[in-house]
Amino acid sequence: MVRYSGADHELDILVSGVGMVATASWTARELARERYELAVNLGVCGSFNRTLVPGMVVHVVSDCIAELGAEDGDDFLTVHDLRLLGENEFPFERGRLINASPPPMRALGTLRTATGITVNTVHGSGPSIQRVVDRFKPDVESMEGAGFMYAALIQGVPFAQIRAVSNVVERRNRSAWKLDLAIRELGEAAWRLLQS
Repeated sequence: MVRYSGADHELDILVSGVGMVATASWTARELARERYELAVNLGVCGSFNRTLVPGMVVHVVSDCIAELGAEDGDDFLTVHDLRLLGENEFPFERGRLINASPPPMRALGTLRTATGITVNTVHGSGPSIQRVVDRFKPDVESMEGAGFMYAALIQGVPFAQIRAVSNVVERRNRSAWKLDLAIRELGEAAWRLLQS
């Protein structure tokens, strides 16, 4: 954790690591140690929605842990299908983590909203991509988003998950990724958020 103070803000920056477990753990730890007015998760994502092109920055308002469940032959049963968790058991709503009250920030309102899935294994084959699109109808996928949202919802801290698209979700094609562009656009969006 690194703390910055300046202008009208005190800002703590946490680099939580890769994946939902690290993100949920480190985020929950920090949110429990101190009361925050706002938590913002900044990161990159892949896009299933072809209108969300590399470099676009989105506000993910709904996310889910796409691999939490069980295989049943060729079918997949979510943790909610298995009745291990109720679909509306806190912090879930209809089986998803929802940001029902995003912070009323002008810069946040200019971002396109998106639905996400969070995964341990990013998708890179046609059949698995089609299955996850059919099942969850996501716009984007990340490896951290739902872990952050879960921690913020549990701690009752206002939050926003902001993602920049680095690539289209397709068979792994690193030559088509625009990671530098995504990081640059994400940084500019973060700066606009700070100023609003």
